[in-house]
Amino acid sequence: MYEFITGKLVEKNPAFVVIENNGIGYLVNISLNTFIKIKDAGQAKLYIHFHVREDAQVFYGFADEAERELFRHLLTVSGVGASTARLILSSLTSEEVYEAITQGNVGVLQSVKGIGGKTAQRIVIDLRDKLTKAGIGLEKVDLSHNTIRDEALSGLLILGFNKAVAEKALNRIIKQGSVDSVEDLIKEALKVL
Repeated sequence: MYEFITGKLVEKNPAFVVIENNGIGYLVNISLNTFIKIKDAGQAKLYIHFHVREDAQVFYGFADEAERELFRHLLTVSGVGASTARLILSSLTSEEVYEAITQGNVGVLQSVKGIGGKTAQRIVIDLRDKLTKAGIGLEKVDLSHNTIRDEALSGLLILGFNKAVAEKALNRIIKQGSVDSVEDLIKEALKVL
């Protein structure tokens, strides 16, 4: 019904924005990843999912279509509502969710607060084939054989950081493409850990 809303960002916070379009202010719930992409913008184009429940009609907005498609796929899983889907997309990037589901990595999904083992398994079972066939246009960055990343991870583990948390931080920094040495990567990771 609604494809997107473009307008002036009147109010912004990590949970929702108010976007003004032709004198009407739309309250749009967003994920943390969308907030990070639009937090410095005065204007935005948000791809909309209009969610209707018995007691409410709610807009969910996304900075890109791939995130919205993942959100819609998550809603098809039994036991995953709009709030849970938004929480997943706030805790993990679209790429991380896509890879976790297509590779059957239940542990990544369980790292999201409120997602138990059964729900994570159900997400993987229900969506693995759908996402593989859909071929959602996510940029894939090969992080598995990155020597700088491996050395930085070793350094963070020696400093006493949790491996899963350190890997997640390093992957995000590498995807941003702002570092090219082990020292810089560790420095950036220490800022977010």
